[in-house]
Amino acid sequence: MSLNLPLIDFDNNFNHPIAGVDEVGRGTLAGPVVAAAVILDYKNIPNGIQDSKKISKKNRELISKHILETSIVSIEYATSDEIDTINILKASLLAMKRAVEGLKKKPNIVLIDGNYIPDIDINAKPIIKGDNKSLSIAAASIVAKVYRDNLMTEYSKKYPGYLWEKNSGYGTKEHLEAIKRLGVTPIHRTSFKPIHNILN
Repeated sequence: MSLNLPLIDFDNNFNHPIAGVDEVGRGTLAGPVVAAAVILDYKNIPNGIQDSKKISKKNRELISKHILETSIVSIEYATSDEIDTINILKASLLAMKRAVEGLKKKPNIVLIDGNYIPDIDINAKPIIKGDNKSLSIAAASIVAKVYRDNLMTEYSKKYPGYLWEKNSGYGTKEHLEAIKRLGVTPIHRTSFKPIHNILN
């Protein structure tokens, strides 16, 4: 694993310190939407940082550990209830807002993955496909994914049978069959169509 120079170059267009922000779990049927905000130490960048979807599970966990050891990181989320109450987009932005506000250092600019900005009082820039362009956003995508996957594995022990340790709450065939067989749990998103249809 090596340093991703194009992503570093992208971040160097901005005044440091930069916080990269990304969320994970928008499309799942169960569990929270999780956001991470990461201020990397550019003198001590962990190797292998890129879009979390392009990295194996094992490498994601190693890189996430390095990011947590070397960077300023804040991880927050919005619950299934919040998602059902305010909708998934607003809940994603709420999770991002909480993550940025949880940082122990104030960045000069916040780079947000996507095309919306949460309600924060810091200069922020939305970057579409940001986890493919910005090292900071890619770092946040890795940390958020590893955290959420581990969280769903823990939930799978409390609510066995839905295979969340494998599907992370996404609507796989096995997950949908388990919902029909075992019912809906307190962390399922009842406003999402497959669950809503089963309940009604």
